[in-house]
Formats: sequence, structure tokens, C-alpha cells
Amino acid sequence: MHQAQRPGASAEGIAPALPTAQPGAGTAAPSPCLCSANNEPARSSLLCCIERTWRLSSSSRGEAKTGVKMNEDLKVNLSWLPQDHLEASSPENVSTAVSSLIPVVDPEPELIVNPWDIVLCTSGTLISCENAIVVLIIFQNPNLRAPMFLLIGSLALADLLAGIGLIINFIFAYLLQSEATKLVTIGLIVASFSASVCSLLAITVDRYLSLYYALTYNSERTVTFTYIMLILLWGASICIGLLPIMGWNCLKDESTCSVIRPLTKNNAAILSVSFLLMFALMLQLYIQICKIVMRHAHQIALQHHFLATSHYVTTRKGVSTLAIILGTFAACWMPFTLYSLIADYTYPSIYTYATLLPATYNSIINPVIYAFRNQEIQKAFWLICCGCIPSSLSQRARSPSDV
Repeated sequence: MHQAQRPGASAEGIAPALPTAQPGAGTAAPSPCLCSANNEPARSSLLCCIERTWRLSSSSRGEAKTGVKMNEDLKVNLSWLPQDHLEASSPENVSTAVSSLIPVVDPEPELIVNPWDIVLCTSGTLISCENAIVVLIIFQNPNLRAPMFLLIGSLALADLLAGIGLIINFIFAYLLQSEATKLVTIGLIVASFSASVCSLLAITVDRYLSLYYALTYNSERTVTFTYIMLILLWGASICIGLLPIMGWNCLKDESTCSVIRPLTKNNAAILSVSFLLMFALMLQLYIQICKIVMRHAHQIALQHHFLATSHYVTTRKGVSTLAIILGTFAACWMPFTLYSLIADYTYPSIYTYATLLPATYNSIINPVIYAFRNQEIQKAFWLICCGCIPSSLSQRARSPSDV
């Protein structure tokens, strides 16, 4: 006599169905414990996480053949399992489930400093200290108010600001990164170096006028002309530095960037061409200065035949000084100028650093060439440092070599 098959019983080879209510229980079986994503009630969040972790661990072990059966078994209400069965669950799965509840904090990326930036910052520090001394000497000494000293002070101030700009650029690049700070620092550096180059041109013009118009050079007209040159060169430099801040930059379109972001390729090209034009003008003026110095030395030699040799030595010294001035200026700025014309943002940054670094060295050399070689500035320096003037700094007239 065959008994009727109990509902819920499974035949051999068929996946087991969900268990029915226990005998004697008056209520229906609870619903399976599933996560809230299935819109079904869950007993606890921890059990749901264990269930989800069990599924993931089973699939990662490659149990593809029994995956369907495992998913169906997992749908069994975990509340029906004995408490000791829950405690005897795999420790590996439980620890994984608990660890999944702990928020994972990504480690902060390490700050990597570019060695080239360190070199530029060091160069900026040396530039600032050296030119600050020149600015302090000219500012504190009321006797240094001649046009020549005003232009030397302008050059020192421009180089001082350039050094400060290099330091600020290093600080902002690694501590306060934003588009606004980048635009401000680049604008300051561009304006400062532009004022430095323009001041060198103004000094060359002043030296030419002091030789070509030697009789009328010390008049009020020369002082007025000097102030006009200072106003024009600083006004033009400030306007050039404001261009990136006013919107002429490549922050919105990187395809237009030059070798120095955020300057555009057109902006860098204009600056480079302007530099080449100013260098050509300086070269022409220094050639004229050499001719005037040689002519003066020859006239003096004709008047004093016994001093001809010494005056030729003086002329050669003056020409050598001009060659050093122009050679240093060209060696420092020409590589970066030419590189800015032919390169863009796609070129390796190491080429930009390698050509920009010599340009900063020009601001280190300028005080040595234009300021510390001057006897009046040397005397003022010794007065500030020790309150005395060395006996070696004897009074002498300006010679043709002081160009």
C-alpha cells in the first residue's frame, strides 16, 4: 500500500524544494532571509552579508556546475538552522563578511618632488638674496639717484621679483595646487623676467647716451628720459604678466599650450620674438659703444703718445667687458627662447627645465656685472656692512672700460 507523497518531498535527482512548516506548528514558515535588494524581509544585516559573501566565495572557487543548486540552497531560511550550525560556519566567510562592513580608506598618495623644481627653487632663493642686497643699497643711499643707478635698481628689483616668483611657484605647486595660483605665479614670473630683460636694454641705451652725448648727459633731460623708460618698461611688463590672468591661457584647451603651461603657444612665440628683437637692438647699441670707446681711446692716444699702450689696453678691456655682457646674456636666454619657438606641450618636460634653468642664472649674474663692479655701489655696501670704506677703493675717474 503506497502512501501518498508528502507535499514538499522531492524525488531522486530533483533539486530539493523549500522545506515546509514543522509538524505541530500552527503558522506558516517564515520567508527566506534575503537582502533588501530583493524586496524581501531579512532577519539581520549580518546574515544577509554572510549569504552574499557565501555566494561570491562559491563563484570564485569555480563551482560553476553546482552554482544553480547552491543558489537554491542559499534561499533556505537561515532562521531554521540551529544556532550551533551558524556558529560553525566557515570562519573565512564570516571574517570576510565582517570585514566588508568596515569602510576602506584609500592611502594618501605620496608627495613626489621633482628634482628640477628643487633646483629652480634654490636658484630663486639665491636670486632673491643677491638682488635684495642691491635694492637695499640703492634705496638707502640718497647719493645713488643718478639715471644709471636708477636703471640698475630697476634691474635688481625685477630679478628680485623673479626669484620670489620661482619660490612661490614651488610652494604652490606642491602645497596649494589650483588654477588661480598657477596663473598668478606664472604671471609674476613672466612680468619679472620681462622687466629684467627690458631693464638690460634700458641700461644699454643709457650707456650709449652717456658716451654719444657726453656733454649733455647729466642734464635734467636725461633724468626725465630715464623715468619715461622706467614707466614704459614696467608698464609693458605688467601688461604682459596680466595676459594669462585675464584669460589668454590654455587651461581650457591644452592643445594650444606652450612648453610652459598655462602660457599659450602664441603668447610664448610673441615673447620669444620680442626677446630676439631686443637682443638684436642691444647688439647694435653695443657695437656702436665699442666704436665710440675705440675712437675716444685713439684720440687720447694721439694727445699723449707715451700713454698709447695703456689706452689700447683699456680699449681692449672695454671691448672684453661688452663681449662678456652680451655673451652671458645670449648664453642664458637664447636656448630657452629658441626652444619656445619650436616646441610645445607635447615635448618632454626635461627639455623645458634644461633650457629654463640657464635663463634664471642670468638673474644671478646680473648683480655681479652691473652692480657689484661699480665702485659707488661697493662703497655704499661697505658703509652698510661695517661703516667704513676700504682704502683699496680709491677715487678714480670713469674710464672707457666702464661700459
